[in-house]
Amino acid sequence: MSAALGLYRLQQVDSQIDQIQARLKAIQEALENDIELRASIERYNLSEKKFKDAERAVKLTEAEVEKQRIKIEQTEASLYGGLVHNPKELQDLQKDVASLKRYLETLEERELEAMLVMEAAESEMQSARSELERVRASRGDQSRDLTRESESLHKERERLDAERKAVMSNLAAQMVGIYDQLRQQRRGIAVTTINDNSCAACGTTLTSSQQQNARSTSQLFHCPTCGRILYAN
Repeated sequence: MSAALGLYRLQQVDSQIDQIQARLKAIQEALENDIELRASIERYNLSEKKFKDAERAVKLTEAEVEKQRIKIEQTEASLYGGLVHNPKELQDLQKDVASLKRYLETLEERELEAMLVMEAAESEMQSARSELERVRASRGDQSRDLTRESESLHKERERLDAERKAVMSNLAAQMVGIYDQLRQQRRGIAVTTINDNSCAACGTTLTSSQQQNARSTSQLFHCPTCGRILYAN
C-alpha cells in the first residue's frame, strides 16, 4: 500500500471523526442551553462524585479495620501461644492487646461514620438521577432523540477510533507528522483526490506529469497551489 493511500484512508476516518465531534458539540449545546436541564445535570454529576468519594472512604476504613484485626490476632497469638513465659513480657502483650482493641473500636466508629456518609451520598445521587430523568422526560421527543443520537455517535466514534489505530499502524511516523501538520494548516483536510485532472480541494489544474507523480507509490506529491497531499485513485 502506498503512503498516499494510507494517508488518504486516515483522512477519510479523521473527516468522519471531525463530523461526529462537530455534531456532538451541537447536541451538547442544544441540551445544555436549557437552564433547568443544565442545573439537573450539574447536580447529578456533583452527587455522583460525592458518592464515589464516600465509597472510596469506606473502602479505606474497611482496610484499616481489617489491618487492625490482623494485628490483634497476631498479638493474641503471641500472648496465648505458650511461647512467652516471662511475666513482664506477658503483661506487656496484654497491654498491647488492650490498646489495639481500643484503637479498633475507634476505627470501627470511623468505618460506621463513613458508611453513613456513603449511604446519604447514594441517596442524594439517586434523588438527583430521578430528578434528571424527570427533567429530560419533560423535554419531550426532541431531547430524547438528541440523547439517543449522542449515544449512537459516541459508539460510532469508538469504532472509528479503533479503525484509526489500525490505519496508523501501517504508516511511518514521519508521514503522520507531515499529515498532522497539513491538517492544522488546511482546516482539517490534509489529503485530497484528483478530480477531472484537478486538485479536488482547490481546483488547480494538474499536468499529466503531476498526475503521474501523484500516482507514485514511493513518495508523496503535494498540490502545487494548496500544498495538500494528492491521492490518485
